[in-house]
Amino acid sequence: MKKTATILASLVIATGLAAPALAASDKADPISPPGGWSFQGILGAHYDREAAQRGFQVYKEVCASCHGLNQVAFRTLEDIGFTEEEVKAIAADYFVPGDPDEFGDPTERPAIPADIKPDPYPNEEAAAFANNGAIPPDLSLIVKARAGGADYLYSLLTGYRDPTEEELAHMAEQGLAMPDTAYFNPYKAGQVIAMAPPLMEGIVEYAEGQPEATVEQMAYDVTTFLAWTAEPKLEERKEIGFRFMVLLFILCGLLFFSYRRVAKRVMDH
Repeated sequence: MKKTATILASLVIATGLAAPALAASDKADPISPPGGWSFQGILGAHYDREAAQRGFQVYKEVCASCHGLNQVAFRTLEDIGFTEEEVKAIAADYFVPGDPDEFGDPTERPAIPADIKPDPYPNEEAAAFANNGAIPPDLSLIVKARAGGADYLYSLLTGYRDPTEEELAHMAEQGLAMPDTAYFNPYKAGQVIAMAPPLMEGIVEYAEGQPEATVEQMAYDVTTFLAWTAEPKLEERKEIGFRFMVLLFILCGLLFFSYRRVAKRVMDH
């Protein structure tokens, strides 16, 4: 019952912030970053490994304190270009439940590449308590779970701003006001969001030789990383699909010429 009440409370808080503003105006259509996404399209779709690695840094330093990643094992980070030694070092920064000690008490041990990154909170009740009743969603599949996909996440992360006088006036006409504990974001359903702007200039420092860590760059990088976590086999799937289409095209050509040859023999007789 306690768990159910916590979940219901979270839903009430989340919908309570969004529903009034949704009545005032719809959310804006999400936008793509300049140049689009390397992993979209039919031909040549691939993940930008350097962007995905920077995106993991953004996730680790900014997002991981609230949002879990419980569908991704550390070892899979090798797929976006981290070396085996780097993955071992990344995993070792975390602790996971170990075997009980001789007295039967629970223990912890450093994580290994085969482990999944532990959640930032021990349970949903602790997550709700730390976030005013709202449980932060796990980000493993967030790009696939939200309408608009990568464009939506990128737009949301870069879309925080103050509402215009016209927007505030429109809300006031309907008897609505911006809650003091919420933020305006035109890409969020209802245009009001409880989460504070997660990205700001200087919050992450990229390594020398990498692009400047602007809000737009960090949003692009972390979205690329989360697009990979949501669909890590996308490159393989699209490559197989492309090969299948080539094979199908060849078979169709062979069938066509075979049909013409058979039809010609029939006509000759």
